[in-house]
Amino acid sequence: MPRKKPFSVKQKKKQLQDKRERKRGLQDGLRSSSNSRSGSRERREEQTDTSDGESVTHHIRRLNQQPSQGLGPRGYDPNRYRLHFERDSREEVERRKRAAREQVLQPVSAEVLELDIREVYQPGSVLDFPRRPPWSYEMSKEQLMSQEERSFQDYLGKIHGAYSSEKLSYFEHNLETWRQLWRVLEMSDIVLLITDIRHPVVNFPPALYEYVTGELGLALVLVLNKVDLAPPALVVAWKHYFHQHYPQLHVVLFTSFPRDPRTPQDPSSVLKKSRRRGRGWTRALGPEQLLRACEAITVGKVDLSSWREKIARDVAGATWGNGSGEEEEEEDGPAVLVEQQTDSAMEPTGPTRERYKDGVVTIGCVGFPNVGKSSLINGLVGRKVVSVSRTPGHTRYFQTYFLTPSVKLCDCPGLIFPSLLPRQLQVLAGIYPIAQIQEPYTAVGYLASRIPVQALLHLRHPEAEDPSAEHPWCAWDICEAWAEKRGYKTAKAARNDVYRAANSLLRLAVDGRLSLCFHPPGYSEQKGTWESHPETTELVVLQGRVGPAGDEEEEEEEELSSSCEEEGEEDRDADEEGEGDEETPTSAPGSSLAGRNPYALLGEDEC
Repeated sequence: MPRKKPFSVKQKKKQLQDKRERKRGLQDGLRSSSNSRSGSRERREEQTDTSDGESVTHHIRRLNQQPSQGLGPRGYDPNRYRLHFERDSREEVERRKRAAREQVLQPVSAEVLELDIREVYQPGSVLDFPRRPPWSYEMSKEQLMSQEERSFQDYLGKIHGAYSSEKLSYFEHNLETWRQLWRVLEMSDIVLLITDIRHPVVNFPPALYEYVTGELGLALVLVLNKVDLAPPALVVAWKHYFHQHYPQLHVVLFTSFPRDPRTPQDPSSVLKKSRRRGRGWTRALGPEQLLRACEAITVGKVDLSSWREKIARDVAGATWGNGSGEEEEEEDGPAVLVEQQTDSAMEPTGPTRERYKDGVVTIGCVGFPNVGKSSLINGLVGRKVVSVSRTPGHTRYFQTYFLTPSVKLCDCPGLIFPSLLPRQLQVLAGIYPIAQIQEPYTAVGYLASRIPVQALLHLRHPEAEDPSAEHPWCAWDICEAWAEKRGYKTAKAARNDVYRAANSLLRLAVDGRLSLCFHPPGYSEQKGTWESHPETTELVVLQGRVGPAGDEEEEEEEELSSSCEEEGEEDRDADEEGEGDEETPTSAPGSSLAGRNPYALLGEDEC
């Protein structure tokens, strides 16, 4: 038996460092240049990954990095569709931390919550999205990819040359993900642009509207999703705002989990999760409106009667179902044909294409991350067929689902378009993964200055001896008070874990349990008009009619966000809100605070 080679502690430490480096996907050259395996891996990625954009910026942060020793079978790269964002400098992160400790939070006026789309995207500027360059069948695959790479580098160069990194928002730097959008737009007959009703102008890039309705000549349907998270008057105001500014749009209201807005919300439900049972997906609000929009677009060129029959069956099943809650009941319906798209689906399909080929209408679902694209498809199908997660980047490549023999749905990965949106708002909108935020305290301060977080969660100032006394709050104080209340402690010194508390608060905001809704311009002056609008009353009645019955929820389990996606396993460590770790008495029967205040989520002693 040969003698083993001596292996020192220093060598073992170096081996562990290199292993951690490979898992994180660091490619800064700080340590990997001294390791032949890491160096070769980096050189291999430089040759195969055509989407880094390193010629534009050298501080790209790669998220969802998967450990890999090289290309897989048939040249498959597991990190091909990872998210790419620009990395903040250490000095900038420290500056924000100091501001979170020192800057006193002041409530903002209602006019500040009004968000104009012209301030976010500046139509007519370089804040566009990358277009697929012209090509022909005479070009080889390598020539086509090289041409697309050069075009994408020029696109990034124009944006970074016109705006500084501090002014620009996070946006996607991965060309492979943009190629997914090109493919979906090419194969679609109708494009659904899904937005979050809490901030729809954030998720509505005007450049995409002009490209789809102008150059492609396709119909664009704007889906205002998660309408249960906003007051009905605000939903109607946003609907008319888009009708006024973009007349070619077809606007549809949608939510996968409707609730009756006339029913007072239980203040103790913000930290508890009650999962939908039985036929919960069949109660989605909006499939009928979407069907009518598609019928108006196709004008009889496609037979959509099977879709209407399916909606009637789903409504009947939701109305007469016994609600026993067994998961097997949801599998009794007809099977949905799922086409898993691979790299071969990204091949060129030709400059021209046939509309409504073989009598099938293809509906492409595009939008930002975390707006509920996958949940919308589940709501249309009537049961869960798409894996969903609140973590941006969960959907890596597009998939198609046959809703009926004549209706095909296409789910596109979430894409972040360049804009001038404040980064704190991007975090609260769920665009950027919370687990990857380098400094979450500024976003907490942004949230607390627009809704009274410390009052809603009944937080006690960490430096206050008398709870009734008024003390100025900063973002750090809110995080520390929440950590104290929830019992978040660091492992070694048992101090308040403010970082985990900040992440927890941000997840409550992303899930809609701390609801921050933005308003269209002029909403504050016309609020009374929108509240008495006939469409507002109609929406309230419609939500009450399709809202879930009380016996279809399990109160013992933790509650998911009311119309968002299920959380992924990677997020559970930072947001394990309450499965009875503290006794929470029920609210007083005579309390009407929750009915008057839309942000009154917790009772006095409930948390």
